[in-house]
Amino acid sequence: MGTVAAVGEHMRVRGFVLAGVDVFPAEHAEEVREAWRSLPDQVSLVIVTSAAAEALGPELEDARFLTVVMPR
Repeated sequence: MGTVAAVGEHMRVRGFVLAGVDVFPAEHAEEVREAWRSLPDQVSLVIVTSAAAEALGPELEDARFLTVVMPR
């Protein structure tokens, strides 16, 4: 069974910690891409903020895990 991760602005993803989600705060586009590429193999689902999704661009569509984009 895989884990859940969240990538995006600290203020938008920090609360997911309370639900046991691995949080990868990233404020800028390069930080988002770095966090995305460093996600562990055991991750099955990634929640990304809309800003993080924009930073990832086509990389988001080539995901190796199920991905959900948070609304603005």
